[in-house]
Amino acid sequence: MARKVLVLGEWKDGMLRNVSFEAISAGKTIAEGGEVIGVLLGESVKSFADALIFYGADRVVAVEHEQLGKYTPDGYSQGLMAVVEKESPDAIVMGHTALGKDLSPKIAAKLDTGLISDVTAIDIEGGNVVFTRPIYSGKAFEKKIPVTEQIFVTIRPNNIPVLEKDESRKGEVESLSPEIKDVRTIIKEVVRKTKEGVDLSEAKVIVAGGRGVKSEEGFQVLKQLADVLGGAVGASRGACDAGYCDYSLQIGQTGKVVTPDLYIACGISGAIQHLAGMSNSKVIVAINKDPEANIFKVADYGIVGDLFEVVPLLTEEFKKLKVEA
Repeated sequence: MARKVLVLGEWKDGMLRNVSFEAISAGKTIAEGGEVIGVLLGESVKSFADALIFYGADRVVAVEHEQLGKYTPDGYSQGLMAVVEKESPDAIVMGHTALGKDLSPKIAAKLDTGLISDVTAIDIEGGNVVFTRPIYSGKAFEKKIPVTEQIFVTIRPNNIPVLEKDESRKGEVESLSPEIKDVRTIIKEVVRKTKEGVDLSEAKVIVAGGRGVKSEEGFQVLKQLADVLGGAVGASRGACDAGYCDYSLQIGQTGKVVTPDLYIACGISGAIQHLAGMSNSKVIVAINKDPEANIFKVADYGIVGDLFEVVPLLTEEFKKLKVEA
């Protein structure tokens, strides 16, 4: 069954986030040969349209308005609803990001449709689109088949493979300027608590520290390894509670949920709340002095040792490998 699918392209710091391309890929699967329409919301976002087309979108609608320069739920919901009313899509896809988690329930309520959130896999079975998502803090997975006429899903970053980029693809780019009014939220200033670098939720490699890092200075050792690997630094709640780093780095049930290709846990005991945020990583390496630490139960590779001895050795070895490559 061919479907028309709207996919929200998400941007940050003047660049499209990788989850936008993953959402396009998800949209192609759902469309089953139908049309995939990329949607961009912002003050000046038309320049991002070609990238969405190169990664699989058939055409793009750019909604530009001065009220959309920074994300607000009122502004973005009005902008997206203008596209939905114009296109009457069979499905809507967006990333399960901070923006997506805030915006998607609002749109679903306006459309009076169901919402399947945090999707990690999409399959076509018996003529139905089947969505897989984690439950019970990642300890199990469930499969969902939409019962509403309109499909609405958010996808977890780093789970849906991106389609191969094709710069020869062409597609129509349309501008839309709907009326945006009664925006109750005014963003006066954005204060960043984390330094520039790889986005934690989209990082392919994460080096995370727990209480075993012992201090704010201890995280510098992890940062050096993350920089060599082109990754991001994360933390357990214990490390955040101890004041070693900002809560924006927290991974776990009450922090960010991540699924990188490689997760290196340093000095993390492996509390169930932390495992809920990272246990679905493709490869997990645990470094801990305690051989009975719970983190070893989910690790693919374990190193029993002092992280302040092991991590610098790993950093040096990876530097050598990069030079040889």
